[in-house]
Amino acid sequence: DPSCLPFSREQPIFSTRAHVFQIDPTTKRNWIPASKHAVTVSFFYDANRNAYRIISVGGTKAIINCTVTPSMTFTKTSQKFGQWADSRANTVYGLGFATEQQLHQFSEKFKEVKDAARLAREKSQDKELANTALTIAAPQDLSDELQSPPVMCVNGPEDKLFRSQSADITLASEKERIKKMLSEGSICEINLEAELFTLQDSNSKLVAALHEANANVEQWKKQLAAYQGETERLREQ
Repeated sequence: DPSCLPFSREQPIFSTRAHVFQIDPTTKRNWIPASKHAVTVSFFYDANRNAYRIISVGGTKAIINCTVTPSMTFTKTSQKFGQWADSRANTVYGLGFATEQQLHQFSEKFKEVKDAARLAREKSQDKELANTALTIAAPQDLSDELQSPPVMCVNGPEDKLFRSQSADITLASEKERIKKMLSEGSICEINLEAELFTLQDSNSKLVAALHEANANVEQWKKQLAAYQGETERLREQ
């Protein structure tokens, strides 16, 4: 989808490589790989809109197109795996990194971008309220104001303020929904990421243990052969 690709006004501010996963929309418990191998995951900044996006493209397909909002939280679920929920896309993204350091760097950048998005939203709301206050006209005649009650303008400043309050209420409700989903353990109980990205460490330890066991077996064979030789020598005497 070309609409997900960065516009010329968007500038990359951080890039890393990771395996990308999305939560199974049916079970909400299993991860579905979105890429067969590690792909580039980048933060982009749009100076005109003062907005941030996380974008990742695998081949010709966009596998992440997420606008960062103040309500998002990136959670480390293992030493090399982290996740965050995107309510607009109605999904949860998971990233598996090759090293713990890469996970830490992405987590720090996510927090930095999230704080910047929060400040941008606060400035935008302050500017909107200031414009609203300036556009409220004073009554021409006090007697007219007393005779007729104030009427709410459908497309006026009061309507803008009402819409802003409604947006805040919707955002708060969505945040509570995500918190409830996380608290129920529908995501935190997922162990797949730990199995995927600790498998190499476990295999390495297993191979080392097998090598050590083989070495011990060879040593025992030599000792047994020496014992059998000594036994045969004693019998001959």
